Amino acid sequence: MTKKISTVLLAGITATLILSNPSSANTVNKHFDNNNFLVSQATNRGNSQELIVSGTEPFWSVTVSRKGIVYSTPESRQNFPYVAPLTASGRPANLVRVYRLRGRNNAINTLVIREGSCSDGMSDTKYPYSAIYIAGNTVLEGCARAK
Repeated sequence: MTKKISTVLLAGITATLILSNPSSANTVNKHFDNNNFLVSQATNRGNSQELIVSGTEPFWSVTVSRKGIVYSTPESRQNFPYVAPLTASGRPANLVRVYRLRGRNNAINTLVIREGSCSDGMSDTKYPYSAIYIAGNTVLEGCARAK
């Protein structure tokens, strides 16, 4: 009898831990209908979540997908090969995503996407992620959403 209770208890605890651990579950993709955006890759179990990131004054955007990462302004466009994002140690995978992008002349550009409410400053649109793009000595701030 004790052996049966121990087995049932162990199975129940194991099931609870598996179901409550976000890293063992698939991520649910969120999609929002807004203009100006960046696309990013989620890191849970190979599921991808495209995000659209954009900033205003100056206007810029970044799209991230398995096909590649594209930084754009009204005047220019720069393509990067896809790289998997770095995540914050000891934090949920979707909380912070950092993309290290090797640009022209081996310069490293960095895109940081962080979960948390964001406003673009020009509209009343609320975005679920904030973003920072660093290229050389230029730091751009913007918002992001799921595509």
